Amino acid sequence: MKIPAPVKVSQDKVTFDVSEIEPILQGPALDVKPFAPRSVVLTNRAGEKKTMLIRPARREEAPALLKYISAEFLSAEDLDEVPDFYDIVGARVYAEILGWYRSRLKDPYNLLGLCGGELTGFANGRLMNEEINISLHTLAFDRGFRAGVAMYYAKCQYCFEDLGQDEFWSTFESYNGWKRWGVGMAQPTYPWPDLQHELGGGRVYYLTRKYWESTVREYLSENYGIRIEREVPPALLEENQDFRLPRSPEAEPPPPAPPEPEPVKAPEPAPAPPAPPSPEALPPLPGA
Repeated sequence: MKIPAPVKVSQDKVTFDVSEIEPILQGPALDVKPFAPRSVVLTNRAGEKKTMLIRPARREEAPALLKYISAEFLSAEDLDEVPDFYDIVGARVYAEILGWYRSRLKDPYNLLGLCGGELTGFANGRLMNEEINISLHTLAFDRGFRAGVAMYYAKCQYCFEDLGQDEFWSTFESYNGWKRWGVGMAQPTYPWPDLQHELGGGRVYYLTRKYWESTVREYLSENYGIRIEREVPPALLEENQDFRLPRSPEAEPPPPAPPEPEPVKAPEPAPAPPAPPSPEALPPLPGA
């Protein structure tokens, strides 16, 4: 778009360095208190337990996360075979991590759930402003240990208890997430379509700080017997300083082949009976 200048100018071309443009495109960041690591003991239905550390992801970890999300959720040859909306969730999570990595997502936070250094869960969101926290996605990579429940709760806790914000906004792409957190936490909604969540224009489910303090704060312990601990042993932090990607079932190495059986030896042939003596060698019969 061009409009002639309404005044005489000393130069008709103005150039910019990209470093002058970047602050405008990126926008000023809020002064956000970082997420402090915390831990939670997870238990599956078989009674197996493991301790998960929840810590913020580092920017240099983004390429490995992107590679894993792409391989795990975006490589299906037949879209009709992808269950539970994992394809659209994977595509959006990929874009959100990339937006964080390329500084094109406003005030994001990305949380890793790690068990013994292995990526077990992921959760992310961003700050709309100082009052409103927007939940984006929550993923569990080791199903059955309720890692996703703990990761979503950790985002709520971060919003209200660490940042002191007023509201936490969610929307849900999958039935499981809607049932577990939307219905499970009895989250009210804003009028729709008057107010829409940035993820596809879905309904905005929300928690307020008052509702958190009066009711939802105990949701994790009352419904799942899980409690998040803020005091993290140094050994647990050290164990999860770096992370390794989970191994998909298809990538599991085959079990070792059984040892070759010892060859069966054929039995030694029985020795041949001695040859009968020749007639000439026989002694003469009596009376002969």
